[in-house]
Amino acid sequence: MVRPAVKRAAVAHLQARMGLSERRFRFLNVVDDVTRECLAAIPDTSFSGRRVARELARVIERRGKPGMIVSDNGIELTSNATLTFAAERNIEWHYIAPGKPMQNGFVESFNGRMRDELSNERMFRSMAHARTVIRSWATDYNEERPHSALGYQTPKAFAEDLVTATDSRAAPLESSTHLSVAPPAQVGVSTQRAPVLDG
Repeated sequence: MVRPAVKRAAVAHLQARMGLSERRFRFLNVVDDVTRECLAAIPDTSFSGRRVARELARVIERRGKPGMIVSDNGIELTSNATLTFAAERNIEWHYIAPGKPMQNGFVESFNGRMRDELSNERMFRSMAHARTVIRSWATDYNEERPHSALGYQTPKAFAEDLVTATDSRAAPLESSTHLSVAPPAQVGVSTQRAPVLDG
């Protein structure tokens, strides 16, 4: 069964420690806001913009192009490589306001859950160990845990029901339907923006 294309993906980072050395590493998390699926949870010591673009390309290859990606303003998410990636694929990228993590609330909640269940509870022996544990956790999260927001279905079951209920994919692989954040302006209403003054 073909899974629905992502409508809106949320991208964020989370930090954890490895072993007694207190060596830190980061997670690159990609979550589908509609199905609540964890599409990627990738641990590494650092992420460049090129690496973020590569990982997102893999997710898109598997699940289709999202209508929008939402992220914070981390340096790897605002790099030329990431901006070029989004522009070349005609993907709208929305950056949340600095200091306003609740503008990306679901992924922040997801990160809190991952932090509580993984990074605060475990000492990872190595990066390979972290990858194995995180892969297992993400599979459990997607396939075994019901979510109240999804009618107490798992993210995987909810995504499958989206396909079954519509008898087709939520959107074609090559593009995803763009959902407006707000309704279009009424006829006769100016859509020009007023300049914002610094200071």
